[in-house]
Amino acid sequence: MPREIDTERVLCSLADLAGGASRGFVVGSGGSSDWPLRGVVLQARAGVVRAFVNWCPHAGHPLNLKPHDFLSPDGTLLLCHSHGALFEKEGGLCVAGPCAGRSLRAIPIEVDAGLVLLADGVDPAALQAAVDVSRR
Repeated sequence: MPREIDTERVLCSLADLAGGASRGFVVGSGGSSDWPLRGVVLQARAGVVRAFVNWCPHAGHPLNLKPHDFLSPDGTLLLCHSHGALFEKEGGLCVAGPCAGRSLRAIPIEVDAGLVLLADGVDPAALQAAVDVSRR
């Protein structure tokens, strides 16, 4: 019998990432500006999907200015549209820009039944709290 999918943990479908696309997502709800958890999911390379918190380590801005617009013009890197920092898609390391050498915070994910899900056991509030602490 197939495993039941927790729909609150669905970030996107694999089909949403076709052709090298990236997708923004929101997990959770709440009243503060730091919650819910906002992230980006992308296909780093064939068969490899990654997710990161949508927060640039340089100035604490979201990476995108327009929905789902996270990639450099050639699609090879993640781009912070505020200050131009460039990050590797595989591990989130900043390779150019004002936060060179720092990394985006990875979000544990899994793929099941054609869906990209927040991994079992991951607490979105705790993950966001860790980001909030690193902002200080």
